Amino acid sequence: MVPKGAVEYSVHGHGKVKVTAAGRNTIALVGNPNVGKSVVFGYLTGHYVNVSNYPGTTVEVSRGKMVVHGEEADSVHWEVIDTPGVNNFIPTSEDEAVTRDILLESTPTYILQVADAKNLRRGLLLSLQLAEMGLPFVLCLNMIDEARDRGISIDSKALAKVLGVPVVGTIATQKVGLEELRRRITAAPASDGENLPSQVPIDYPEPIRKAIDELIPLLPASNGSPQEMSISRKSMALMLLAMSRGSGDAKLPTWLDTAVNPAIREAIRTVINRTRRAFARSLSVEITQARMRAAAQLMDRVLQRRATSFTSLSQWLSRATVHPVGGLAFVAAVMAGMYYFVGVFGAGTLVDLLEARLFGAHIVPWLTRAVEIIIPWQLLRDLLVGEFGLLSMALSYSIAIVLPIVGTFFIAFGLLEDSGYLPRLSVMMNRVFRAMGLNGKAVLPMVLGLGCDTMATMTTRILDSRKERRIVTLLLALGVPCSAQLGVILAMLGGISLGAAAIWLAVVIGTVFLVGHLSAKVIAGQTSDFLLEMPPLRKPLLGNIIIKTLARLEWYLREAVPLFFLGTLLLFIMDHLAILVWIENVTRPIIQTFLGLPGETTAAFIMGFLRRDYGAAGLFLLAREGQLDTIQTLVSLVVITLFMPCIANLFMIIKEQGWRIALGMAVFILPFALLVGGILNWTLRLLKVAFP
Repeated sequence: MVPKGAVEYSVHGHGKVKVTAAGRNTIALVGNPNVGKSVVFGYLTGHYVNVSNYPGTTVEVSRGKMVVHGEEADSVHWEVIDTPGVNNFIPTSEDEAVTRDILLESTPTYILQVADAKNLRRGLLLSLQLAEMGLPFVLCLNMIDEARDRGISIDSKALAKVLGVPVVGTIATQKVGLEELRRRITAAPASDGENLPSQVPIDYPEPIRKAIDELIPLLPASNGSPQEMSISRKSMALMLLAMSRGSGDAKLPTWLDTAVNPAIREAIRTVINRTRRAFARSLSVEITQARMRAAAQLMDRVLQRRATSFTSLSQWLSRATVHPVGGLAFVAAVMAGMYYFVGVFGAGTLVDLLEARLFGAHIVPWLTRAVEIIIPWQLLRDLLVGEFGLLSMALSYSIAIVLPIVGTFFIAFGLLEDSGYLPRLSVMMNRVFRAMGLNGKAVLPMVLGLGCDTMATMTTRILDSRKERRIVTLLLALGVPCSAQLGVILAMLGGISLGAAAIWLAVVIGTVFLVGHLSAKVIAGQTSDFLLEMPPLRKPLLGNIIIKTLARLEWYLREAVPLFFLGTLLLFIMDHLAILVWIENVTRPIIQTFLGLPGETTAAFIMGFLRRDYGAAGLFLLAREGQLDTIQTLVSLVVITLFMPCIANLFMIIKEQGWRIALGMAVFILPFALLVGGILNWTLRLLKVAFP
């Protein structure tokens, strides 16, 4: 059955397939994380790529165009969708929910599943589910060279016959087998038993088999309606059974409410609840275990292992990077490298080159002179090149300051991603972050916040659940100083004593852990399970990193840069309406009495909202002029560290989490920072702490 708005036509003996009114077929790439899916996607699409958020989520989905040159007619355009990596189509994270929803709603012409030949069983778990859904797919066994090095050989023909789908072995990084893969997708299938129904039976427990038989007649048949799901009714029955209470899965309950009438809906829920009571474990676990047993049995039929004593450098490094002791050394080295490359080279050398030498010395003065000559109205001049000008501030900030940091981060992230080290880093830091209600995946945005919190807030997308993203976003905004601010803070603390630096560090880290721990209890939602498959370490490919970096920089220029202009416009309006002066006058008494700081620090805190290092620099000048004693200096540095996120970061939070969440975070952070600073001030003075 073809959806409304589509047309049917026959392509190369495949029979009728669904295409859009524009005549474009659709391929959805699915697969486990770290199986080379992005390399295959890049080969198929070239540079025709668009990255956007899946509607209603912060999960990125890449879409590209593949052009196939036909013999009889004009070229055929295929839309290629690169879905987030998943371990199961029973969603336990937002990424998995998005991938499943794409399969349910987009009705792809074909599914291209990319699997790691070295870890066949976890790939087969997805293959069996795709076969059960009744969706046409091609199985790509990638990294067959690495499998061969480990003594693994796979009978692709036997696997294709059993699954009933084409199976193609590839080495994506070397482009081996990729043209064959493209041909399999677009040309006629071979007559060797492929594209036949799967011959892999899955032995579900008796109560689940009985529930499936009862649910199938209750589910609507495929009829082309908007409520239609593009999968088999058996697969839909299993999805409904696996749907856990409080899982946050919005799609299936919504579909159920709209697809069937109330009486049938109640009958479906009765079957589901009765089946749940038959098991001590959740139905999702029982269903997944049955599928894993079937995957293991199939793997035993098609896979052979031979003994090998060869140990490559990458295998040795793979073990060393997760060693309880040696792994910590790798973590320290990687974090130091990230900090120096992003925080020192990107946020220091490159920013100085662009901001001071290019924009500060040439571009901004030239723009200022041009505006003064061309535009006679002072208000419009101020809007463009004034203290809060769109050209003098927003353009300089977004291009000269943040772009080098974001660019170096994207390069570093690409290196970690392509090398396979990210899962190892997460494993090593998992125990630390569990104390804050998070898991090891949170280490990357937290560390990268030392380069730029705005950029780090964006990287919270790598976390699996909405709750975890909100906790890390809050902690970044609260207690992680960017590199520019951190440099000024360390310089000021160095002028006091090592003891002062230790107190500052203890207060900030203690505050972050406390807020993280409490947030995990207060913020609604579920945290994701920390399940990671360890890919082997491999040499990153320069071309792949360049393509990924350029695509992400394009996203930054398109999505993030407008936020800087919007924030600067808001500051311009607040400045001209004297709102900034009013805020300074209102907060001055609190800062003088509760924090014990001179009134001049109020302006420094406000400037810290505009740009974090500006606020720290203001405190540095006050301390150098002798207006702050040692306790006042320490208290002011704690407050400026825990103070409001800069305006660019605030707008990024709005973009990622929505304005209500961003406003709630701001309302919490501002008084909380003042509270911590006040407690520290009174504690130090009551204890009569003196620094040499």
